[in-house]
Amino acid sequence: MKPIVLPQFEFSNDSLLARAPAKINLSLLIADKRPDGYHNLETIMAKIAFYDELRFEMSKKEELEFTCDGLWSPEGKDNLVYKTAELFYKTIDKKPSIKIKLTKNIPAGSGLGGASSDAATTLLALNKLHNKKLSEKLIYELSAELGSDVSFFLNGPLALCTGRGEKVEKIDKKLSFTALLLLPDINISTKRVYETYSVDMAFFEEMQAKIREYILRDKMDLIRKMCVNMLAKTCFALDNRLALLQVKIKEITRLPVCLSGSGSALFVVYDEENCREIEYHRREIKSLGCNNIIIISNEW
Repeated sequence: MKPIVLPQFEFSNDSLLARAPAKINLSLLIADKRPDGYHNLETIMAKIAFYDELRFEMSKKEELEFTCDGLWSPEGKDNLVYKTAELFYKTIDKKPSIKIKLTKNIPAGSGLGGASSDAATTLLALNKLHNKKLSEKLIYELSAELGSDVSFFLNGPLALCTGRGEKVEKIDKKLSFTALLLLPDINISTKRVYETYSVDMAFFEEMQAKIREYILRDKMDLIRKMCVNMLAKTCFALDNRLALLQVKIKEITRLPVCLSGSGSALFVVYDEENCREIEYHRREIKSLGCNNIIIISNEW
C-alpha cells in the first residue's frame, strides 16, 4: 500500500485524534561530552509519514486516565505521554479531567524518536483542547524539560538540531523523499552507544562544514546521500547482527544504508530512477527476517 501523509489533528465527536510522526536522522554528528553528561551534537532530522496515534477525550472525572495498546511502551506513570500531561496540567494550574489513549506503531528504542514525538504531540493537543493557554515559548521550555528531541517535533518537518538536540533551527527548504524503513528485531541501548563512542573532532568539523555549506546552497539531497551518522560505527560494533544486516541490505539495494539515531532502525532513500525497485527490494529484505515498510517524507 502506498504511504500517504495524514493530518496532524482530527476532531471526531467528543475526542481529538492526534498523530505523532517518527523521524529519521539524515545526518548525525557527535562531538565532545558536556559537563551535564550529554554530548554536543549536530543533526538534520526529517519527519516521516509513520505515526503513533493519540486520542484525547475530556472526562467528567477529575483524573488523568492513560491507556496504551499496539507495540510495547512503558505503562502508566512511566510513559512519557503521562509525564507530559502531568506537566501540562501542573503548568496551567488545573487538575486533569482527561482520557488519553496511545496506539503505539513506532517501535521503542529504534532511533525513530517515537516517545519524543508522543510527548510533543501531547503538549500540542492538550494546548489545543484548552484554548492555547500556553504560549509557544512556554511549550518549547516544557519540551526541553521532557527530552532532547521533543522540541524538534513541535515544528518541522525538517530542522537542524544542535546542543544536545533541544536547539532547533527550522530548515525552510523542501525535501521530498521515498525510503525503505528497516525495523530489525534488535535493541541497542542508547546509553551504551554513547558511553562507548569515541570522539573524532576532526571528522566532526569536516562534516559540519560540508553540511552547513549544502544547507546554504539548498543541496539537501546531497546531505542525505552522504549518509553520515557518527554513532553507526559504535552501534555496529556493539551488535554484529546489525552490522551484518546492513551489509546484506547494501548488497540487495546497491544504495547507502543509513542508521537513524543510535539505532537500531536503518533506512534506504530512493531517487526517482531507482524507486521502481523498492517493492522488489522490500520482499528480498523481508526474506532475511527483517520487517520493513515504505515511507515518505512528512509535510508538517
